[in-house]
This record gives sequence, C-alpha cells and structure tokens, in this order.
Amino acid sequence: MSHPLMFDERDPYLARVREICLAFPGADEKISHGRPNFFTRKVFATFGGSLKGDHFSPLARSSLLFLPDASEREALLEREPFFVPAYFGPSGWLGLSFHVVGAVDRVDWDEVGELVDASYRLTAPARLVKELDARLVKELDARA
Repeated sequence: MSHPLMFDERDPYLARVREICLAFPGADEKISHGRPNFFTRKVFATFGGSLKGDHFSPLARSSLLFLPDASEREALLEREPFFVPAYFGPSGWLGLSFHVVGAVDRVDWDEVGELVDASYRLTAPARLVKELDARLVKELDARA
C-alpha cells in the first residue's frame, strides 16, 4: 500500500529546501512515506514529518528533518522552532518547523543550508564529502 502524498508541490518552503538539498554533490530526491526525501546513499534531509501521537501537527507538517552534529543537538533543541520528530528522533534527528518560524522571508536560509550541510556530511559517502570540500575551496579561490 502506497502512502498518500503529505505535501503540496507548490509549497514555497519545499522549493527552497529542494534548491538547497539538490545543490549537494550526488544528491537526489525521492518520495518516501508520502514526503520528499533527499539522499545520496542514505537520506540526509526530509521535508515534513510528524510528532509522536500527532501525524498531522502543523508544527511538523511544514518542516525540515535533518541529522545534526551531536555536539549541537541540545543547543538546537533549546530554540523554539526545533523539535524531536516521530520515527527519526530516536536516531538523533531533529526537525526545524517552518510553521513556527513564519513567512518564507523570515526563515534564516543560511542556517538551513548549514543544517543540511552537517546532515549531508554525516550521511554521504566520503568521496562526495571530498567533492563538496573541493567545490567550496574552488568557490573561495574564485572570490579571492
């Protein structure tokens, strides 16, 4: 039995998340359990989630799920828009609720990029992380 789609393709938050995630080397997107998942060999980001006991919470429905660096997890949880998602939470994942942040232009998209970058680095194959680092060095050299 396939899952119903649990997102709106026209969602402006999804458009920005998709742009950020698909810019990483080897990144691709697939729909799994009704939600967009971004992956290389493993998933590094998911758009939308749920809370334990509430699969339709607006807090989680429009959110970014990601695997944070373990040293940053507790600090992120002290901030209001972050939450522990159902299913992913026990594996260390967190969610960033766009519903709590508000309008698309109020989201700190640089921070979203940094969260996705950390999650990607924790899940992607070493060769893709090296490719990412080489790309970043090239970009810095071009700016200098």
